[in-house]
Amino acid sequence: MATKHKHKKTGTGDAKPRGTSRFDVRMQKEIVSVAQSLAEPLCASEGMELVHVECQREPGGRILRLYIDRPGGVTLEDCAAISRQLGDLLDLKLEAEIAYILEVSSPGIERPLSKLSDFEKFTGKTARIRTTSAINGQKNFTGTLSGVMDGRVHLQIEAETVLIPHEDISKARLVNANGDGKC
Repeated sequence: MATKHKHKKTGTGDAKPRGTSRFDVRMQKEIVSVAQSLAEPLCASEGMELVHVECQREPGGRILRLYIDRPGGVTLEDCAAISRQLGDLLDLKLEAEIAYILEVSSPGIERPLSKLSDFEKFTGKTARIRTTSAINGQKNFTGTLSGVMDGRVHLQIEAETVLIPHEDISKARLVNANGDGKC
């Protein structure tokens, strides 16, 4: 079960979706970069790992979502503490007109994978990976993680091993063995 805490930052701009423009994509990348640079040391100081950061437009507005973890799992109090502290730091570092909802959560059973070390750590687990460019004519893969070498994730799909360059991965998650995870 994922534990979540939300913190809403309102600005002078609205957070309602209006389609994805180049400006919005660039802004979302900047928000992720700032959030990651602030959250990484904050999580480390609290004995937690910053698993993944993402920012996207959803029907409720722009969501800045962070996944955190620690041995034994995180609690709602852990999520709330990181959310409060990070929310204050982001208020200082991001432009006032950028409105977003900050959501801090445990990674859950369909844990996002983003760092090369994640793919190595979960060797032997089933993952769903989406790439930015086609490999052998496809962009979506589901298989068993079988390691990392030379910046490429090795994914075993039946009798074939697909080598996926890490920089080409746009989204990756573990697949819930009790259900079907979506990527």
